[in-house]
Amino acid sequence: MAAKDMSPKKNARNASTVAWVVLLASALLEAVWATALGASEGFTVLGDTIVFVVALAFSMLGLGYAAKHIPIGTAYAIWTGVGAALTVAWAMLTGTETASLLKALFLVGIIGCAIGLKMVGHGEDDAGAPAVSADGSSAPQPGRGA
Repeated sequence: MAAKDMSPKKNARNASTVAWVVLLASALLEAVWATALGASEGFTVLGDTIVFVVALAFSMLGLGYAAKHIPIGTAYAIWTGVGAALTVAWAMLTGTETASLLKALFLVGIIGCAIGLKMVGHGEDDAGAPAVSADGSSAPQPGRGA
């Protein structure tokens, strides 16, 4: 039986993939808690309030996990952008918000920007070289700040 290739580079790639999946799931949960918040009528509807609290907790935990592997600026932008787009899309689909071609176009723009942030990546410049800060030192590690 052949040994699995568990090189550090492959492990890092797997962790990054998991982080992106968790981030997108957290964005979906953001849409759930935002929708539940509106439906809770100021936390007076128990079922919707419980959905809000549970979805909020798991959404934040997922964002926190993703930020260990993805720079916080990128992770937060995608979490809020995708979550907001899903919230508005759901509201338009269910009729709680008026749908329009312009709204749909702007939602596509938000998702397009999120995809762009993913495609740009982190830790490398556009040519694939390690990112370097203005003072010539290596760029900070993802999620770790300066």
